Amino acid sequence: MKTINKKLIGLYAGIALAICSFGVFAEESHNGLALKHGEAAVKADTGKAIAEHAETAKTHAKVADEHLDAAVKSLDEAIEHGKLDHKELAKKAAEAAVTHLKAAQ
Repeated sequence: MKTINKKLIGLYAGIALAICSFGVFAEESHNGLALKHGEAAVKADTGKAIAEHAETAKTHAKVADEHLDAAVKSLDEAIEHGKLDHKELAKKAAEAAVTHLKAAQ
């Protein structure tokens, strides 16, 4: 019985740490991470390190760009629905745009 309890405690601790780690990572935006890795590429001492940071920066920049594209699409939908006085649909589209804009930051 004690072995099972220790395993469960370990499992729960691992889950808690994973959730906390994700929360910390999720706070950094894709634009911020792209900038951070771009700056690291500038400061890197080897070609390999420059390339690795540049690739990571490019990946985050692309994700941010995809979120911005989705935000623009959602804003267009909000405008269309708003002009037709479809309040709920316009609001949902605007909320989706805000979500994408936050993700792109």
